Amino acid sequence: MNKFIIYLMLLLPCSLQAQAQQKTEIYGKIFSADGKPVEGITVKLLPQDISVSTKANGSYLLKSLKPGPAQIHISAIGIQSQIRDIQLEEKRNIISNIYLTEDQSTLDEIVINGASKNKYTRKQSLYVSKMPLRNMENSQSYAVVTKELLKSQVNTNYDDALANVSGIDKLWSSTGRPGDGVSYYTLRGFTTQAAMVNGVVSIASTSPDPANLETIEVIKGPSGSLYGGAAVGFGGLINNVTKKPLDTIGGRINYIFGSYAQHRVTADVYGPLTANKKLLGRINTAYSHTGTFQDAGFNKSIFVAPSLLYRPNDKLDIQLDAEIYQSKATNPMMVFLNRSRQLFARTPDELQFDFNKSYTNNDVTFKNPSTNLRGNVNYRINEQWTSNTTVSYNRRKSDGYFQYIMYLQNANDTLINRYAALQNYVANSINAQQNFIGDFHIGGMRNRLLIGLDLLSQKSETHNSPYVQTDQINTSYDDPDYYKFNAAFIDAAIAASNGAQTNNRSRTQVFGAYVSNVLDVTSQLHLNLALRMDYFNNKGTYNIDKDTTTGKFNQTAFSPRVGLVYEAIKDQVSFFANYQNGFKNVSPVVQPHPSVSGDFKPQQASQWEAGVKFNLLEDKIGLTASYYDISVDNMIRPETIEIDGKSYNISVQDGTRLSRGLDFDLTAAPIQGLNMILSYSFNDSKTTKAAANVNNLRPTEAGPKHLANIWANYTLQQGTLKGVGIGLGINHASENIITNSIPTGTFVLPSYTLLNGSLSYSYKHMEFAVKANNLTNQTYFKGWTTVNSQMPRNILGSIAYHF
Repeated sequence: MNKFIIYLMLLLPCSLQAQAQQKTEIYGKIFSADGKPVEGITVKLLPQDISVSTKANGSYLLKSLKPGPAQIHISAIGIQSQIRDIQLEEKRNIISNIYLTEDQSTLDEIVINGASKNKYTRKQSLYVSKMPLRNMENSQSYAVVTKELLKSQVNTNYDDALANVSGIDKLWSSTGRPGDGVSYYTLRGFTTQAAMVNGVVSIASTSPDPANLETIEVIKGPSGSLYGGAAVGFGGLINNVTKKPLDTIGGRINYIFGSYAQHRVTADVYGPLTANKKLLGRINTAYSHTGTFQDAGFNKSIFVAPSLLYRPNDKLDIQLDAEIYQSKATNPMMVFLNRSRQLFARTPDELQFDFNKSYTNNDVTFKNPSTNLRGNVNYRINEQWTSNTTVSYNRRKSDGYFQYIMYLQNANDTLINRYAALQNYVANSINAQQNFIGDFHIGGMRNRLLIGLDLLSQKSETHNSPYVQTDQINTSYDDPDYYKFNAAFIDAAIAASNGAQTNNRSRTQVFGAYVSNVLDVTSQLHLNLALRMDYFNNKGTYNIDKDTTTGKFNQTAFSPRVGLVYEAIKDQVSFFANYQNGFKNVSPVVQPHPSVSGDFKPQQASQWEAGVKFNLLEDKIGLTASYYDISVDNMIRPETIEIDGKSYNISVQDGTRLSRGLDFDLTAAPIQGLNMILSYSFNDSKTTKAAANVNNLRPTEAGPKHLANIWANYTLQQGTLKGVGIGLGINHASENIITNSIPTGTFVLPSYTLLNGSLSYSYKHMEFAVKANNLTNQTYFKGWTTVNSQMPRNILGSIAYHF
């Protein structure tokens, strides 16, 4: 017996040691088909029946495993499952990267593992930093408008979609005019337009149709280090992310109708085009017609956007997109105020003007056809490097009658001049962009390196009649001459004019090279450094009638960026700070004296920003809040100098401007069925060295100081009323000074608060909704040196079928 005990005691340590040696672990990562880490995928090991979910970086770890043959099962709701046979060794097993057949856009459509999802946000972006980067580790602040938010708001137009974002407000609706017909917005106190699609330049003559949008990214602050200066404002930029083909069959057909002859039909159909799912397709289409509350005016359009995605293997993705748009519309009514003397009216109420009149006619129209073609090739060179190549072609046209009205009389603000012209403008642009993206470690620190080149070539040709004054109307009463205006009336005025036509061609080229690195000093401390070199070459404007070319010049600009992010709680709380730079090319001028140079340098904007980002309660609450300070140098201002006893009015480049403020964007899904978005912004802008007439005054492009927006939508999840939803929203803007100078004084648009609401019901494949905008029928205005009356109360109905 004693011998048996001794033998057992000697054997036990050996047995324990043998058992300890039998325990092992496996580690690996899962990526989407386009190389993005995927969170929330279930990794199950058989036959030991142990499961884990992947983390935000796509990694998974299974411990306390027995060596021997095993299988890894990869699964999640809505994705194609995968099985991999492995042999577990007694050491740590590193599994080679696993790539899903679905890309990131497909996965965004899926609620991973059925978990509650914050539908009004996205956790990462492929375009903000031109590389896959989570918001929590990005030193730049940006906000996202998702297609789910647009759906819940029964959205029918692009301008309304941007009302959900802090710091941005519409100044002008789309005019369709040559060169810059897209809507103008103020963003952090500076003008900007929607000019980017999937991270490349795509300039249009009218605002985008939202039917093909996956998200809208409002990227805040000067962003010259990655995006250059050709299509970016100092307050930031707007990037439209389009819908991508999916490997599952589905779609949605929607009819929206309502007040003021609003009719909109959209269709979104997607799915695999081959049995092996290597070729995927998607098509989005829309037909829209919108009337007006005024006595004349309409806008109708047709939009078609096909997309193909080919994946011959797990390393290569080839995508081809097209967006074809046709529109016909009347000119939006904007009242231009006098700019040379003291105004008699200081508010819309004091202006003797009937805003129910359009000052146009339904036969005074213009067309804005446009075509966008894009090709993208994404190739995974190896596990560390990816090549991404994009070529984009854009053709746009402005063709028809363009008009405006303006108070020009010295003695009153009651006689308004009506002007019109017949214009024919066509432009095209080609943007080629090559990015190499690396993800590797040096000295134990992770590097995400971007090396990029892009070329932007733009051409335009203009054949315009002169702008002519067609008539003068007294706005203080119902002037009978008001009703004489039509297309024939304009043609007669142009024929009688002695003004010269405009017939010219212009061409510009921009070449940019940039490098950016996100360095993980630790797993929670991220340093971003970026630099861009930009060469701008204006080939000049060729006057076809005179056979002369003027305006040739070129400029070189450098744009640095430094950002720092500290994740105080990994993936949940980040503190960030950045220095960002932007630039704008400045044309030379002819000075009145030969001793004064008319050549200028690019304008430069510098931003310092600090803030915090939250991603709490398993993605249920997302927040970005920041304070920014933007200063602009090298602005042009007038100055009078004396040379040899004679005075000369010259242009000098030492003007400055400041813009400071706060941005706050919150999204929340605190309970199942409830989704909310809330934003607030404050902006304080002024010129600090400018012409005496405007020095130390708020620029008219800065918009309202305060903006606040909220939208909440709750859908019942169970019971007899399951599928019933209710939405409620508020849009608020403080007063807006749209004219502000010593010669004119100020003209102020009053503050407003709009109340919006919706009721919806979903049953199986059907969706029904009613949306009321401006429920209290507020009279309100927007503008930028102009007074632009906005929509009164309007009701929309929506019927949709999804499959």
